[in-house]
Amino acid sequence: MLKPKFIVPTFKATKKTITICDQLFGNDHHSNNRTNAFRHALWNYMLCEEYQKVSISTEIAMEWSRKVTDLHENLIPNSELAKAMDLHNNQIGRKLFEESAASKIQIIDLLKEMMEHAIMVKNIQELQETGDKLIFIEKKTTK
Repeated sequence: MLKPKFIVPTFKATKKTITICDQLFGNDHHSNNRTNAFRHALWNYMLCEEYQKVSISTEIAMEWSRKVTDLHENLIPNSELAKAMDLHNNQIGRKLFEESAASKIQIIDLLKEMMEHAIMVKNIQELQETGDKLIFIEKKTTK
């Protein structure tokens, strides 16, 4: 089902997310590290926030965010582990949106804290044991 009313919110949320992550982390968030986990969770939170402005419910906003980000992960070339990591961190962002009435600044601070406690995983099985923690697969940074 096409939802043209979600095109502009998708662009806005994506642009805001990249701008915030560039300011906080430079190019570091383009690797599969902690900052990437932050970016994926924030992106989904921001998508939900923007979609809710044009939809009739939180559930629709969250479902559309899932569809857009799942499609993104299915279209880009990534290893299975990197794809699973991104999908996991995306889900955390949507869950934060669903459960939180916090401001954007508070969400950014919460995600920074979650990023510091993110778990490094080496395989899909480890990923499945991480619960609601952000996850990453590389320690290195691009700096």
